[in-house]
Amino acid sequence: MSSGLLALLDDVAAIAKIAAASLDDAAAQAVKAGSKAASKAAGIVIDDAAVTPRYVVGFAADRELPIIAKIAWGSLKNKMIILLPGALVLSYFVPWIITPILMLGGAYLCLEGYEKVMDLVRPHGAGHGHGDDGEADFDKSPEELENEKVASAVRTDFILSAEIMAITLSTVATAPIWLQGGVLAVVGLGMTLLVYGAVALIVKADDAGVAMARSTVAAVAAFGRGLVLAMPIFLKVLSYIGMVAMLWVGGGILVHGLHELGYPAAEKAIHHLAESVATGLPGLAGFVTWLISAGIAACIGLIVGGIVAPIAHYGLVPAFKAVQTKLRPKS
Repeated sequence: MSSGLLALLDDVAAIAKIAAASLDDAAAQAVKAGSKAASKAAGIVIDDAAVTPRYVVGFAADRELPIIAKIAWGSLKNKMIILLPGALVLSYFVPWIITPILMLGGAYLCLEGYEKVMDLVRPHGAGHGHGDDGEADFDKSPEELENEKVASAVRTDFILSAEIMAITLSTVATAPIWLQGGVLAVVGLGMTLLVYGAVALIVKADDAGVAMARSTVAAVAAFGRGLVLAMPIFLKVLSYIGMVAMLWVGGGILVHGLHELGYPAAEKAIHHLAESVATGLPGLAGFVTWLISAGIAACIGLIVGGIVAPIAHYGLVPAFKAVQTKLRPKS
C-alpha cells in the first residue's frame, strides 16, 4: 500500500514536472514568437497606432476612451474568436498555405504603404471617393456615427490582426498544436493591449497637456503647453514611420516568402549587397546591413504596391462590391 502510494506520488510529481516544463516552454515560445512577430509586424503595429486615433476625431472628449475600448474589444474578438481557431485549422490541415497567406498579407501592406506615399504626392482627397461622406453624416445620430466608426475600425483591424497572427504562427509552425494555440492567444492579447493602450495614451495626451498647462508650477505648465503643441507633429511623424515600415515589412515578407517557396535568389542578393557595403564600416556593420536590406525591401514594397493598386481598385474592389450587392437581401 505504502509503496504503491509512493509510486503514485512519484508519478504525480513527474507529471507535474512535465507540466511545469511545458508551461515554461509555452511562456518562452510566446515571448520568442511575440518578439519576432513584433519586429516583423512593426509596420502594422505602428500604422494601427497612428491610424486608430482618427476614429475618435469629432466626438466629445468623454466618448474617446469608450470608443477606443469598443475597438479594442472588437480587435480581441477578431483575434480570439475568428483568427486564432482559423489559424490552427490551417496549420493542422494545410500548413503549406501559411507562407502564401503571409505573402498576401505582405502584398496588402505594400498596397497600404503605396497608397500613403501617393497621398503625399497627389492632390489631397483626389481619387479617394469620400466627397459625400460628410453630407450623409448629418442625417445620423451621434450613436449611429459612433457605431459606424467602431465597425469601420474593427474591419480595418481584422486585416491587420490577421497578418500579425499569421506572422506569429509562422514562428511556431513546427510546435505542437496546443502550444501554437497558447502562443497565438498570448501574442494576440499582448498586441491588442499594446496597440490600444498606446492609442489611448496618444488620444488623451493633449487633454493631459491642457490640464498641465493650467498648473501654477511654471515648469509643469510649460511642459503641458509643449505637449499640446507637440502631439500633432508626433502623430504626423508616427504616420510617416508607419508608412515606411509597412513598405519595408511588406517587401521583406514577400522576399522571404519567395525564399520559403524555393526561390532564394532575391533574398541572397539583397543580403550579399548589404554585407558588401557594410564591410567598409566595421563599427556600424550591423546597422548598415539592416538599413540597406530594409531600404531595398521598402523599394520592392513600393513597386509591388504600385502593381497591386490598379488590380485592387479596378478588379477586386468592384467584384467584392458586386458580390455584396447580390447577397444583400432585397427590401
